[in-house]
Amino acid sequence: MYKSSDYLVRGYNFLYNRIFPRNKRLSTLALFGTDLCDSACKHCLIWTKRPVNYLPFEKIKDIMNSKAIHKSTTIALAGGEYLLHPEAVTIMGWFRDHHRNFDLLTNCLQPDLAIEAIKKHPPRRVYISLDGDQESYLHMRGKDGYDGIIRVIEALHQTVPISIMFTLSPYNDFQDMEHVMKVCKKYNIDLRIGVYNDISFFDTIENAHQHEIGSLKSEHIRNFSEAKALINKKQTNAEVGKGSSELINIRERLPEELKDFGENYDFLVLYDEWRRNGLKLSCNSILDSIVVLPNGDVPICQNLDVLIGNVHTNTLDEILKMPETLKTQKHYSKNCNACWINFHRKYDIILYRSFERYFGKNVTGKLLGYYWWESEKKKSYRQIIRS
Repeated sequence: MYKSSDYLVRGYNFLYNRIFPRNKRLSTLALFGTDLCDSACKHCLIWTKRPVNYLPFEKIKDIMNSKAIHKSTTIALAGGEYLLHPEAVTIMGWFRDHHRNFDLLTNCLQPDLAIEAIKKHPPRRVYISLDGDQESYLHMRGKDGYDGIIRVIEALHQTVPISIMFTLSPYNDFQDMEHVMKVCKKYNIDLRIGVYNDISFFDTIENAHQHEIGSLKSEHIRNFSEAKALINKKQTNAEVGKGSSELINIRERLPEELKDFGENYDFLVLYDEWRRNGLKLSCNSILDSIVVLPNGDVPICQNLDVLIGNVHTNTLDEILKMPETLKTQKHYSKNCNACWINFHRKYDIILYRSFERYFGKNVTGKLLGYYWWESEKKKSYRQIIRS
């Protein structure tokens, strides 16, 4: 679970960035250290990328000298599989000494390496991907990594905060969600539920929000050549992100126990509204949360193929201050409603519901941008969640 102090810091950064847009304070910086991955997921084909890219250690240190980064800025070390970076453990050690507010995202397919690195250089929080029981994990992720994940959890859950990341997708289902919930309850650890999105960096091929939950679940495991062929055949789908009234009602299938895990139940209820074209929120997270890809590219967000710069060409501060960056961020912040990615949408949900609680819908719309939680545009957040 996130602490109230996390929300207070982000709230301060929100106000600061509104007042001083050319001198951003970052709440979160995701450093994708490499696009190399040892998994073979169906919902993410990043493991087929060639040649492999690594964000150099020296460049990471340069980035960390940015004025936009403060002690409160959370650094997320991710990939690919971050621990496959040739200097992964050394980089973690540097963060332990110079910026302790860092998180590690890992698939734990190398459990011994993960345990050793985390014990030696403990991050603030460890995020571990787990998308179902042992059989579902194998068929969705293409590797038999379930036992290794449990071993890492058992070795670390009493000393390091752990969040299990479950991705609800066409390749798994609600029974898989229930299994992961039981694992989290057994070890008394946090659960972070996300939904499968079409993200070009991860070489996704299916239209995430048109394929129903569980509709592509099978025992088939993709090999490298098959996955590469699918990527080569992929064509841009103009309907990505647009919902259908014929989709199932996710809310009716959510386990009641999900309410025991904060910030997940409402995320999925509202996702159900969004994918039916019934919900609209402006995107404020792009103003304080930045991603740096392994090749140095800085996209405006995790979803869009819109770049605002590259850290090998300009410093991160220079990129954030460019007039074109400010113009692009302003445009997409007000007009984009194209994804349901945790990194962005959970923040926007919290922001809007908090403002609405204290100021009401009309004032919140004027302050943050006009929005609605459902197609009739009448209900409040409270009414949607409690209905």
